[in-house]
Amino acid sequence: MAEGLETLPAAEPAEATAVEPRTAPPPAPPPPSKLGALIRALRPKQWAKNVLVFAAPGAAGVLSHGHTLARVGIAFGAFCLISSGTYLLNDVRDLEADRRHPTKRHRMIAAGHVGERLALVTGIALIAAALGLGFVLRLEFVVVLLVYIVITASYTLWLKHEPVLDIVAIASGFIVRAVAGGVAVDVPLSRWFLIVTSFGSLFMVSGKRHGEHIDLGDDRGDVRATLGVYSRNYLQYVWTMTSGVTVAAYCLWAFAMAPRHASVPLYELSIVPFVTFILRYAMLLEQGHGESPEDLVLGDRMLLALAAIWIAVFGSGVYFLR
Repeated sequence: MAEGLETLPAAEPAEATAVEPRTAPPPAPPPPSKLGALIRALRPKQWAKNVLVFAAPGAAGVLSHGHTLARVGIAFGAFCLISSGTYLLNDVRDLEADRRHPTKRHRMIAAGHVGERLALVTGIALIAAALGLGFVLRLEFVVVLLVYIVITASYTLWLKHEPVLDIVAIASGFIVRAVAGGVAVDVPLSRWFLIVTSFGSLFMVSGKRHGEHIDLGDDRGDVRATLGVYSRNYLQYVWTMTSGVTVAAYCLWAFAMAPRHASVPLYELSIVPFVTFILRYAMLLEQGHGESPEDLVLGDRMLLALAAIWIAVFGSGVYFLR
């Protein structure tokens, strides 16, 4: 280096810029096995709805008879088979729409874990098995199963696109289950039982649509046409009206069933947990939790406790006051 030129001090190394460590995204869950995916596609969690087949025999006080209980168990199994079969066929039909849905796109068929052909064959086989079980009971029960098939097929092909009719069609599925239990064991169905079941079903289904309305937001009309027609105020009106009729009908039913000189007014007392259950459910609907009724009921401890109390009080009236 030439003289007279001062040596420049060596530049200090630049400080390393602090970088926040990135948290690695959780690994994607491994794809389920073919059998596991098929079982999930059957939606076994939805089988909780089929408990309704026990309602009419239970209210009639005949579930204490072993033979009757076995027949209702067969009816329950038949509805588990037929409902899973129709779910598979419906999911194949709605494959593209489900893939646009924020949660339904994870269904086994929409996600590609279950092939369409396998789903169709399995669905038809399950429906045939359900009808076979129906013949073990009585011909009238087979007719009820066929009505259920007609309703679900009509919903899949047409009614789901028709405002109001789509709500009625889904509610009809609950009503058919409740009627099927009485038909399976040949017990008469009270008019109050039918009113409570019908309007209670409409109450839950309108809440389901309300939950979907909230979850889908501005895309609701693209995923489900009827949700583009419904307003939240309209759906709230429907569940307000139907819950009111359900409560009033149940109160009248409870007083009509109560013996005149019962030492403990069990039927009347059953009104308290029943109405509290409705109020709790309505509050959860208002918060937007009603898209999946079975998840809502099974996931809320208070609803489960109220249901257990109601069953205990009402059941005691049926089986101990008569």
